[in-house]
Amino acid sequence: MTSRIPRDSRLRLVRPRPLAAAPRAMNQRRSRRPAPRPPEGTPAPSELAGMARSRLAGAARVARWADTALGPGRDNATSDGKAALADATAERAAEHLGLTPAQVRADWDTARLAGLVEVHGDSARPGWRLRAWDRDDTAVLRGWVALFDAWSLAHPEPADHEPAAVAEVVSAMPQVLSFLQLSAGPVPVEQLLDLLAQRVRELRTERCEVPYGPPREPARIPAPAPPTDAGPAHPEPRGDDAELAPLLDWALHALASVGALTYGDGQATLTPLGSWAVWVKLEQICVAAQSPAGNIEAAAEDMLRGCAQLRPNAARAEYRAWLAARPVGSAVTELLDAARGEDALLRGLAFEALRVVGAPAEPDVRTALDEPTLRPYALLWLAEHDGADPEDAHEVLTREEATWLWVDTAAAVADHGEAPLLVRHLESAVQPTVPALLDEVRAVGHPRTVQVLVALAAAHPDPALAKAVRRAAFQVHTGGS
Repeated sequence: MTSRIPRDSRLRLVRPRPLAAAPRAMNQRRSRRPAPRPPEGTPAPSELAGMARSRLAGAARVARWADTALGPGRDNATSDGKAALADATAERAAEHLGLTPAQVRADWDTARLAGLVEVHGDSARPGWRLRAWDRDDTAVLRGWVALFDAWSLAHPEPADHEPAAVAEVVSAMPQVLSFLQLSAGPVPVEQLLDLLAQRVRELRTERCEVPYGPPREPARIPAPAPPTDAGPAHPEPRGDDAELAPLLDWALHALASVGALTYGDGQATLTPLGSWAVWVKLEQICVAAQSPAGNIEAAAEDMLRGCAQLRPNAARAEYRAWLAARPVGSAVTELLDAARGEDALLRGLAFEALRVVGAPAEPDVRTALDEPTLRPYALLWLAEHDGADPEDAHEVLTREEATWLWVDTAAAVADHGEAPLLVRHLESAVQPTVPALLDEVRAVGHPRTVQVLVALAAAHPDPALAKAVRRAAFQVHTGGS
């Protein structure tokens, strides 16, 4: 007796499904949080974007010049072999734009920090924000926020201070900026210095730092001096305040250099752009505190498992909340570590979370290209990051990489999904026939190949096809052909 379905039944060619192909709980509904409104007096987004364009005009000008003069196929292009401008290139740009080489370099660095220029290894190329600069206010504001986030790189840090002390000030400045934003006006630097010193002490306490050496004798409080006609004098900063004063001065100058605040006459005031950006960051913290599924404090692996049964939009909200509560660098590292595990479902979900991270994750994702387990995911992530349509991003994969990804996704479905979903996953294979798929699956060498084929054979309703799949699983298991 033979099956009425041919053994080499044609596979319907469809575009690959999302990488996290495990089932979503369709009965879970996310409560909608009303969109927050910025504080009263905040300029409209179009006006804020105009301020950002003005602030970044020099950077955009240098980025456009580089795109025109140094792009592929230009007769006068030079290959600098690095993301920074070579001396000759900086001089050419200065002559063409009517600037000094130092101004060109400063604008180039700003363009890189704002994402107008994207660094890929040792080379740089125009970023998507530059393409959308004149028509997309959101892209402009995101570019300025990226510069705002990188304020500590925009101004040289003091050379005579320990890196640990500089890092403490950078970690403490969000609280200083929040105070400036809530004050809605000029704040004396002395008041900011007191707040910075308090926050640094809190950071050291959180790290459980214990001072070494003999205990200090308690300071003796001198008797108050008699009043004079000269009026009250500002006391000189002492102890920690004296050490932090030059670092606070550096931080305020750096934030002023990116347009986040004005600094002078012993006072600091947030600009409209700076006030709006700090409000955005505070809103992110509020979102994190209201994590929809309660995974904000979980490790990356546990958070991803908690998101496995959420709808895509709810999962992205959870990723955003989890990311907002952590430094970007450590969050990306944690997600990639989770992706390196044995659970294929977590691999797909980790890269979905990295899509929420966006550009800051790019260097680490590029490094993942060297790892066979992560390479197909990283290639798709980079293709979408570079502007490819998610529906077409799979075209960057080789046939072998696409097959490996098909097996990995099937493993996720087999572990966490249901039999009908695994059968439907068969339709997403790039191979036109089942025999071709089985041949290439056996050749790709995925460690879960046997388990995937056994699960597929058990789930498929066609006895003849199931038998062929079981035979292929046996051949992989025994090393036969």
